[in-house]
Amino acid sequence: MDRLEEKIGYSFHDRSLLLTALTHSSYANEKNNALVQSYERQEFLGDSILGVTAAEFLFRHEPHLPEGQMTRLRAELVCEENLHKVADRLELSLYMRLGRGEQKTGGRKRASILADMVESIIAAIYLDSGMEEATAFIMRHILNDVRFEDVHSFKDYKTELQEQVQKNKGSVVTYEQTGESGPDHCKVFSFRVLINGQPAGEGSGRTKKEAEQQAAKLALENMEKDKQ
Repeated sequence: MDRLEEKIGYSFHDRSLLLTALTHSSYANEKNNALVQSYERQEFLGDSILGVTAAEFLFRHEPHLPEGQMTRLRAELVCEENLHKVADRLELSLYMRLGRGEQKTGGRKRASILADMVESIIAAIYLDSGMEEATAFIMRHILNDVRFEDVHSFKDYKTELQEQVQKNKGSVVTYEQTGESGPDHCKVFSFRVLINGQPAGEGSGRTKKEAEQQAAKLALENMEKDKQ
């Protein structure tokens, strides 16, 4: 824990909070001990703390951006891919506690788990010392090297599709999963987007969010074709 705290840049008063942040539900379930908790509740809190910190960061550093663009930029800054990179830099895979089954199926390398643990560490710091220290961690490890020329190119197809559809009052966008394949450590998800209940596009990806984005992208392309 000394080594990990050095990497994080924060020393805990209550190290059990850090230990919880590194504990996957598979490990907690195997132990079947009320004293061993998974990171899931802390991750929920950390996600909110990260969201509001990123929102304030954009509000102060991008004063001319409208709300819609700030929403898209925030999504890019706090996305799974970026948090996974942070986890790799901190080498969290060396410290995470996994159940035997999750370990065998590649959980130690799974991007979604590692990203969740970063958010749980944010919550652990917040619970241990408050918002100032949690924000310091976020700025040091997540928002420390933001290059707006990169993130400005991010396309949130779901938000764009929602904005286009809402131009027609009463129209509704919904997503439904149509498939799932591959082993647990390498899943591929398929999703369909529907506009007013009618199929508008399909997509697939390594995560459900990615599949939904791809479905929304195809729907937008189809809408553009219909206009021509």
